[in-house]
Amino acid sequence: MAVTTVALVEDDRDTRARLASSIRAQASLELVAEYATGTEALAGLDSRAPDVLLVDLGLPDISGLEVARFVAERHPDCDILVISIFGDEANVLAALEAGARGYLLKGSLQHDIAFDIQDIRNGGSPLSPIIARQVLKRLQVPQDASARKPDEDETSLTAREGEILNAISRGFSYAETAQMLGISVGTVHTFLKRIYRKLAVHSKTEAVFEASRLGLIR
Repeated sequence: MAVTTVALVEDDRDTRARLASSIRAQASLELVAEYATGTEALAGLDSRAPDVLLVDLGLPDISGLEVARFVAERHPDCDILVISIFGDEANVLAALEAGARGYLLKGSLQHDIAFDIQDIRNGGSPLSPIIARQVLKRLQVPQDASARKPDEDETSLTAREGEILNAISRGFSYAETAQMLGISVGTVHTFLKRIYRKLAVHSKTEAVFEASRLGLIR
């Protein structure tokens, strides 16, 4: 039986040791690398990637999203499985868009990670139940809403609106966004309200997702 190679990017020592132990206990899996930071991972994965990469999002130096995106672009055959404490919609969608093929919450890991590694290698997409519900909710668009094509003028963003939403999508706070753009926090809120109205959404997470889907931000 072919052996599946695995690399692990996790800054928490105990979690990394627990995952590594589960992988090493399976004869069909081979742990080829462990990284405690995103920088180490980028250097180690530059020229060669494993069959499966386990990556945490909350790394001490750079986001695990950057690691996932880096590997997905250079090594498209590598199956990326995110294991994170972050279960919010923004992180989930960003991870899937970055190239992750599975997303598990650390608090919901009730069985051996080896099963999920084999699942993703066999073409599956391991998702924690709460993550699966979020994804399904996004896909279940009412028929009358999907049948309508929004007017381009109604959904297009101004340059300033695009700058603000791009900053928010990259994780900057309202205060940081205001400082970068030389405007007040109140002005940021005002522009966000306009963006919500144009995109027919009710939160910044929905706004980022919808704008990305429409190609309004990158």
